[in-house]
Amino acid sequence: MTAFEALRRTAISMATAAALVPAALPSFVSAQEGSAGITEPVTFPAFDPGAPPCSPPVGLKQLLAYVQENDRQFLEGVNYGLSLAASDRGLEYRRVLAESDAPKAAAEIRSLLEDKVGALIATSSNPAIVSKDLQSVIWSGAFVGTIVPPPATLLLNAPQYETGKVLADAAIAYIQSTLGGHAKVVLLTQDSMQYLAPRFSAMRDELSALPGVTIVADIAPQPVDEQGGYDTMNTVLLAFPDVDVVLGGDAVVLGALRALRDAGKDRPNQFLGGIDGEPQAVAEIKKGDSPYKASIALSSPVFGYAMGQYGADWLLGRSVPQAMDILPIALTKDNLASYEADLADPAAVFHDPVRRASYLRMYGNICYDTRDQYVNFPWSSEAGH
Repeated sequence: MTAFEALRRTAISMATAAALVPAALPSFVSAQEGSAGITEPVTFPAFDPGAPPCSPPVGLKQLLAYVQENDRQFLEGVNYGLSLAASDRGLEYRRVLAESDAPKAAAEIRSLLEDKVGALIATSSNPAIVSKDLQSVIWSGAFVGTIVPPPATLLLNAPQYETGKVLADAAIAYIQSTLGGHAKVVLLTQDSMQYLAPRFSAMRDELSALPGVTIVADIAPQPVDEQGGYDTMNTVLLAFPDVDVVLGGDAVVLGALRALRDAGKDRPNQFLGGIDGEPQAVAEIKKGDSPYKASIALSSPVFGYAMGQYGADWLLGRSVPQAMDILPIALTKDNLASYEADLADPAAVFHDPVRRASYLRMYGNICYDTRDQYVNFPWSSEAGH
């Protein structure tokens, strides 16, 4: 039983309670009786970096923590960016790996709340399981950043439909130029994650416009990682041993590539394309003769570094964005060198407004004093999808 619950049950007045536990009570009260946040979709204005400062949080540690869903490379990139930001801003940094176990992630979040974490970035395989615990962290006064699902004081998303369309358009150009307008396509989706579903809607919309294209499999691997893609592709190959195009997230498509190679069904003229710009996908593209032809980069070290910087700003009482777009970049041989340089040094990107604007777009303003306006709806900058 918390101190606040004991006081409430004995009907002691809030004034008396404040006298008894003056330092801890404000944080406990807000954690128990917090706002629901913004629950209905709204359109945020552009972020104003010159917004007036407000109060810094009270009673929280100078601790930036990351609850990481699993160790796939995209999320490892977030870890890299966050760790650099923590070092640059003098924050303690702590990462915990949830191993695709949502209840474990929720337990880690509760542990960090008890430890008075000041800034938390969280990802989970099941956002519904962790949402209440994230809300409690927000009510405590801490900065909370999430990648796609709410709730968060800073919610990060990609323009999902645009991201899927960019990949589908690259595949279509290849089908028309190299495959004579005909292709058997496999979509390895994440439709069970409603926030990512628009990217696969875009792929279906674009591919359906080509009469010579047949989507022979449209399936969500479980789990959404390299092994899940490998296992799912092996199942697909039993029914459709000759496929021309495979699209999805980089992790699962890399698994599909391994399955094709193990089955002797890979060909240089296939088009495998993914989303996330993961290093292994980039390495395949560099080979030139690999079936892996494209990756839509969502630069995780760059946005990880940005989230870490805004978490540090929050702890100083500064205003930070409520939402942030990760802009999709189609990687080609022409831009791979500059892209890899940016991955290695996300701090340089963040501190260069022009380079930062090619990766990120920020919206809205929020700070500790206005934390009741946190994002608690599935925000997207794309109103029509």
